[in-house]
Amino acid sequence: MPGRDRAAFVVKWSASVIQILGYAGTAFGWTPWNLYLFVVGVLGWLVVGVLWKDRAIMLIHFVALGAMLAGMART
Repeated sequence: MPGRDRAAFVVKWSASVIQILGYAGTAFGWTPWNLYLFVVGVLGWLVVGVLWKDRAIMLIHFVALGAMLAGMART
């Protein structure tokens, strides 16, 4: 597996596990830790989008990151 593919694989699965932990954090009321987990997961997927040169993945995660940061700044 070439270097960039390996990096994308590791980041993709790490970000996915972190986002799942964010969902669990929401379910169990682990505020604000759930938000921090989501931010890390979204950043990871944004990196994957860049590595894959996939604009759709980059767009959705860039928008999600902006929305989350805006929401976090209001609290």
